[in-house]
Amino acid sequence: REVMVEKQMTAHRVDRAICGWFWEYVLAHAAGDPSKVVVSPTHYLFRVYRSGVTFLACTQVEMPPLMAIEFLSRVADVLTDYLGDINEDTIKDNFVIVYQILDEMMDNGFPLTTEPNILKELVAQPNMVSKMLNVMTGKSSTIGSKLPDATASFVPWRTTIVKDASNEVYVNIVEELDACVNREGVLVKCEACGEIEVNSSLPGLPELTLSFANPTIINDVRFHPCVRFRPWESNQILSFVPPDGQFKLMSYRVKKLKTTPIYVKPQLSSDSGNCRVHVMVGIRNDPGKPIDSIIVQFQLPPLIASADLTANHGTVDILADQTCVWTIGHIPKDKAPSLSGNLRLEEGLAHLHAFPIFQVKFRIMGAALSGLQIDKLDVKNTPSAPYKGFRAQTQAGRYEVRS
Repeated sequence: REVMVEKQMTAHRVDRAICGWFWEYVLAHAAGDPSKVVVSPTHYLFRVYRSGVTFLACTQVEMPPLMAIEFLSRVADVLTDYLGDINEDTIKDNFVIVYQILDEMMDNGFPLTTEPNILKELVAQPNMVSKMLNVMTGKSSTIGSKLPDATASFVPWRTTIVKDASNEVYVNIVEELDACVNREGVLVKCEACGEIEVNSSLPGLPELTLSFANPTIINDVRFHPCVRFRPWESNQILSFVPPDGQFKLMSYRVKKLKTTPIYVKPQLSSDSGNCRVHVMVGIRNDPGKPIDSIIVQFQLPPLIASADLTANHGTVDILADQTCVWTIGHIPKDKAPSLSGNLRLEEGLAHLHAFPIFQVKFRIMGAALSGLQIDKLDVKNTPSAPYKGFRAQTQAGRYEVRS
């Protein structure tokens, strides 16, 4: 027993030394985002940053980096599923559950159980009733008393008995549009990064087949483990037995899009210690659905003494970090939103030498701007024909306009 305690204490000291070295590395590279793979004098470190929390894994031997990064991403997804928004406080408040989840997900340094459905049977989700019972009984363990049946199934991502199945399935296309427009207004880059999200509430062991009207536009696909690869490789068809509940079926990228739904035209000119600003926003390519939640923001250039900016539509706010946020909402039909005003430079400066980059945000419900379309969804092995729902949504990702 003394030997085991000594080994645990040694491992704890090594972990603290690795974490200390890593944060020294992060501080030394504060000007830029540190790499996802870092080589220390004694270990290889892998990191994933999610919602203000850094997930760190280390190994003393070489291994495929994507394996470690994918595992850390799974850990972050599972903890988000369990705890909601993950941050320092929620992890501290649910430390026992977090420790039990990590203990089930990895065994002796190897990924073991990463499917949320099995983990939820092994480790109960936190709720007020369980916390009260733990306080009253003095127990802190939430580990299940028996091994889940799905661990012996050929579809471990699905529970053997689905409770309260409403015989419905919903498919949602969610896309983010990344674009870069140069100072001349030319679209330099435009691509869509998308996900196919499925919410399944089907009884039994259903077989689903999803096909697209234009699958050739898809690149860089990544599938949920439930997807059979051969039907996709041969016919670009998604064949799978879905998990119960909501999950991400696949992610993809559509490259070299030709246009954006809205335009942002900034004009800045400076002389005699003043910089005049004029920005116009309008619809360039109507997607056929309303464009809302439009926000244009930019960082005020350095050496600005004061700023006086107004808009004919929406509100303009200058935050404490010198970020100007123009909240437009939607574009009215009778006028094009515009922002104008003056930036006063500090004494001794006649011209502005660094021009800002404008960040654009928007949301479009009911349209996938990549052009990806679902052809049909077939469902087999269900007692009756299920209800099938489809939806699409596009929002701005990294959308930049240079000035």
